[in-house]
Amino acid sequence: MQAVGGKTLNAEKAPRFAPRAVAVLGATALIALAIDQWVKHLSTENLDPNEPVKIFGGLIYLSLLRNSGAAFSFGSAYTWIFPLITLVVIGWIGWMATKLRSAPWALALGLVLGGALGNLTDRLFRAPGPFQGHVVDMISVFAPYGERFAVFNIADSCLTVGVCLAVLLELTGRQRDGSRLKGKSEAKAESDTSTGTEETA
Repeated sequence: MQAVGGKTLNAEKAPRFAPRAVAVLGATALIALAIDQWVKHLSTENLDPNEPVKIFGGLIYLSLLRNSGAAFSFGSAYTWIFPLITLVVIGWIGWMATKLRSAPWALALGLVLGGALGNLTDRLFRAPGPFQGHVVDMISVFAPYGERFAVFNIADSCLTVGVCLAVLLELTGRQRDGSRLKGKSEAKAESDTSTGTEETA
């Protein structure tokens, strides 16, 4: 049904976001946050900073580390700025959710949100104090103290996977509103098909 000017009334009444997609985003974020905080609790209760636990033949070491900076301890003297950046990211995801209709995008944003909340929780509630808290890291690959790669945690893993998934969705043309952009090859194929149909007719 169309109104004056050719506007579709049904389209105007359609919600800007899909409740199911927002539910996926929220559930993913909560699960990621819960697992991250649970693993951090187990690590602080059971790991000795001076005795890394070797698993998978040395592929992974569980090494308790408290990080005041970002990855690779970058910005250790400016701990207070990371919670502010995280709050901006959380606000951006909240804004994105207002027009979210894609389950894959909901999963990606949920992982990013859960990871951001996991490390923000440390910044706010762990020693030495609010906005100065040190993030608990415990996973080191190939070496016990991050000699080969930075020691990280579950929240960092969720952030990384979420960002990689978001990049993949962008590269494949999948949009947050559930639509999909067509690549040049697809558009050309459709154009050739349409032209061939017209010629046959």
